[in-house]
Amino acid sequence: MKVLLFGRGGQVGWELQRALSVLGEVVALDFDPAGNPAPSPDPDHSGTPLCGDFSNLAGLAESIRRVQPDVIVNAAAHTAVDKAESEPEFARTLNALAPGVLATEAAKLGAWLVHYSTDYVFDGSGSAPWREGDATGPLSVYGSTKLEGEQLVAAHPKHLILRTSWVYA
Repeated sequence: MKVLLFGRGGQVGWELQRALSVLGEVVALDFDPAGNPAPSPDPDHSGTPLCGDFSNLAGLAESIRRVQPDVIVNAAAHTAVDKAESEPEFARTLNALAPGVLATEAAKLGAWLVHYSTDYVFDGSGSAPWREGDATGPLSVYGSTKLEGEQLVAAHPKHLILRTSWVYA
């Protein structure tokens, strides 16, 4: 099995890279927060590294086509919750449009898409744990863009969306 993992440098992605390795070949991509593309594999020896930059939608699509994975795992996102308020279009690109590209390309390949999301898609009210079918109502740009990403991912028949409320390692 071939797994394509996005978000290799984050907390979730770092752990997933290790944990997924027992399933087969893992191609793990990331984008350096300093703005430099992280070193990435060149599976077809074309001289062009793979793209893990979620702001480069065409590059993401091309990388998926080149890797031809059986499973795509998305652990990448714009996770600066407060900063998303001042850069809503950038947050939307990373949290909604990029996962939409992953879903489109996964559907073309018949691949599974595992997508990490957040409890910020809810409004924070109530005292019981959220259930997957509960009504959403995000209160922030971050939550709204993550919900839009979920909706684009859910349009693909072979998907799994994991909503987390806190990540620590």
